Amino acid sequence: MAFKGYFKQIEQGEVVDFERVIEFVGNHWQLVGAFAGALGAWFVYETRKQGETVSPQQLVQHVNQSNALVIDLRDPKDYRQGHITGARNIPYADLKDKVGELQSKKEEPVILVCGLGQYAGAAGKMLHQIGFKKVLRLSGGVNAWSSQGLPLVKAKS
Repeated sequence: MAFKGYFKQIEQGEVVDFERVIEFVGNHWQLVGAFAGALGAWFVYETRKQGETVSPQQLVQHVNQSNALVIDLRDPKDYRQGHITGARNIPYADLKDKVGELQSKKEEPVILVCGLGQYAGAAGKMLHQIGFKKVLRLSGGVNAWSSQGLPLVKAKS
């Protein structure tokens, strides 16, 4: 198998020269083509999401400096177990029905937060289409927030 030689060189710390890379591409063009196609599909998928991503630190800056509204898209049960201070819970499934409650915030920054960041893109697209000017998404969602040791508020029972 051709891979063994490449990996052995890398493990020994040798530099793989460009001719070897070209040889690999020529010998494994299907694999390289599949990788390029997957990379292209991922790029298209990511660009169709609406809203710039922000880090947890940038979220704090937006809230403190521009009074951004933080919307937590998770289910109420997850929200009660721990949410970002000041976040408003509007589950993703209910967003279409409750968007009227947010009309007064169209000109202000809105930061969308979910568990891992998977729903925030679609929610951002929806809000952008109905006229929200500045829609942002927390990169990595609440998991990224808590993994950086930032506080979560538990709802009172």
